[in-house]
Amino acid sequence: MTTSPLHEARIPAHIAQTLVDPSAYAGDRIHETYRWLRANNPLGFAEIDGFDPFWVVARHADILEISCQNALFHNGDRPTTLTTRADDARVRQITGGSPHLVRSLVQMDDPGHAKYRALTASWFAPGNVRKIEGEIRAIARAAVERLAMLGGRCDFGADFAFGYPLHVIMSILGVPERDEPRMLMLTQKLFGAADPDGARAAAVLTAEQFSKIIEPAVADFTAYFAGISADRRLHPRDDLATLIANARIDDKPISDLDATGYYIIVATAGHDTTSSSMIGGLQALAQEPALLRRIQADPAQIPGLVEESIRWTTPVKTFMRSATADTTLGGRAIARNDWLMLCYASGNRDETVFEEPFKFRPDRKPARHVSFGSGAHFCLGQHLAKLEMRILFEELLPKLKSLQLDGEPILSQSWFVNGPKVLPVRFEMI
Repeated sequence: MTTSPLHEARIPAHIAQTLVDPSAYAGDRIHETYRWLRANNPLGFAEIDGFDPFWVVARHADILEISCQNALFHNGDRPTTLTTRADDARVRQITGGSPHLVRSLVQMDDPGHAKYRALTASWFAPGNVRKIEGEIRAIARAAVERLAMLGGRCDFGADFAFGYPLHVIMSILGVPERDEPRMLMLTQKLFGAADPDGARAAAVLTAEQFSKIIEPAVADFTAYFAGISADRRLHPRDDLATLIANARIDDKPISDLDATGYYIIVATAGHDTTSSSMIGGLQALAQEPALLRRIQADPAQIPGLVEESIRWTTPVKTFMRSATADTTLGGRAIARNDWLMLCYASGNRDETVFEEPFKFRPDRKPARHVSFGSGAHFCLGQHLAKLEMRILFEELLPKLKSLQLDGEPILSQSWFVNGPKVLPVRFEMI
């Protein structure tokens, strides 16, 4: 295969700039950019002031190809999330050379990744997750009962969706219910540092401001879970925290850094992305009452609703990879150590894969979205997330007499983890 010269791969500056503008992710601008990229430059090269250059992977097929070649495209050699040069330098200064403030499964490559993933894989396996369906359903029913007491109007995010998956994952992890608000606040700081509301700022953050939010959040998580680890070593329980606190790899205890990374990835990714997908699905139902009625009449469509909500929302917008050797992809010559941005939300709107990709359609079969990634880093908690969403819709939808928007939905501003943060709704319950 012949490869295109680099000058042909360069993305126009105004298109590239959208990719690093957090506000673009709070509306349609990012999808307009992705649509242009898929049509004109699906594997383009972005050169943007303040950032190292990176390849932009916009097609579903290329995202899958990179995700399934884990030896060729690493997670851990360079920052796993898009970061500025200034932030990268600051993190490396703090860590003594590592590009990662947190070392979790996301930042690992084999052979270490496989060993650390195996520690908790059985906890999130479909069979084990099904064993706690009754407990999850009880949490969902209690949440729906609280919703019924809100008088027919609420912010579905803050008043309902944020708390439900948070309570589920904290119950599994072993975090006391009284500490759940703290976990939610820290998660929103970690994932939404560039969002004006979450960052308590009026505009996009400078590198220094960004670091002043991220670093204290990581430090707070670290201090909190150090206490959890100490407790579980003295007083083991049947929870995930006990497993992590006492975990051993190659017959040696895992380091405090690795234990903290494990806690953080479970405590954050274990609820934030699930709540975003639930809110996105409910927003679609509020905007299309006939669809709500169809699913209420045929609950067998709920699993399809879950999958489409995840595709539609795509909470994890981007992850970065780096090439471990010179290679060719999509007619482009990728050099060793090149940085690549996997644009999952673009892959989930790829016209060559999805019929009517900009329409919310729970009847899609099969569900081929890339929201959970693929390959060795396929989302560990995907079965739990889908079970939580299915149970929630099973408990909520039959009780809704009507549902409609009660104001303008607001999306968070972030090129990493992004989703609905405000969804005002008006509803009647049966």
